[in-house]
Amino acid sequence: MAHAKNHDYHILQPSLLPFLGALGGFIMLFGAVLWMHAVTPFVFLIGFALVAYVMYAWWSEVVHEAQIGDHTPVVRIGLRYGFILFIMSEVMFFSAWFWTFFKHALYPMGPMSPAIDGVWPPAGIETFDPWHLPLINTLILLCSGAAATWAHHAIAHENNRKDMINGLALAVLLGVCFTFLQAYEYSHAAFGFAGNIYGASFFMATGFHGAHVIIGTIFLLVCMIRAMKGHFTPEQHVGFEAAAWYWHFVDVVWLFLFAAVYVWGQ
Repeated sequence: MAHAKNHDYHILQPSLLPFLGALGGFIMLFGAVLWMHAVTPFVFLIGFALVAYVMYAWWSEVVHEAQIGDHTPVVRIGLRYGFILFIMSEVMFFSAWFWTFFKHALYPMGPMSPAIDGVWPPAGIETFDPWHLPLINTLILLCSGAAATWAHHAIAHENNRKDMINGLALAVLLGVCFTFLQAYEYSHAAFGFAGNIYGASFFMATGFHGAHVIIGTIFLLVCMIRAMKGHFTPEQHVGFEAAAWYWHFVDVVWLFLFAAVYVWGQ
């Protein structure tokens, strides 16, 4: 009785996963340096595999904790706050890519980029027409966000699991379509990543967004599988809320990329 739980907080059991995650991140960083110096890519891949394992194992534990009732209302508030802080860190991450794009667009002459010669985009760069494939991708991503909102409304307000699964399936399908069209666009780019600041800024900004689309698609797919297994209720669906918030963040970032990089950046 002296050790009976009389609070709403979840006290975690000791785990090696945080240590393994830190170790995997270090191996990835060290391996990336070796890879960039043309030594070997295998150290990076080992670190990546370790990080992927930690992500799978840790999130599996979180899902299990949710299913057995460890995620009380107080714990769910903490999870929401934590994910909001994570999205804020992502905002700052993308701010760096927008910053470098605007810096070189507004001040295209400087000691680090004398070859631009005061012209943006640099001479010889043939930019994408924003009103063709980029516009189509914008509509696809917005429709995917609408499908995710439909799924959230279905479970949170109607307790309609069927519509939730249908909405998530549509959101995932459109996310996959976006990724394939982005890859198709990259394959027809008239400029490369190396050799010019426009290409470097373009591919870093849109490429990292593409990586986030892939991650978000997997996030939504996992939620769809969980929904098919009977997870989530109108009162308890923090995991899906996080996925929906992340997906809407990806939507908003793309709108800024479309307006700034594709339209204004011409």
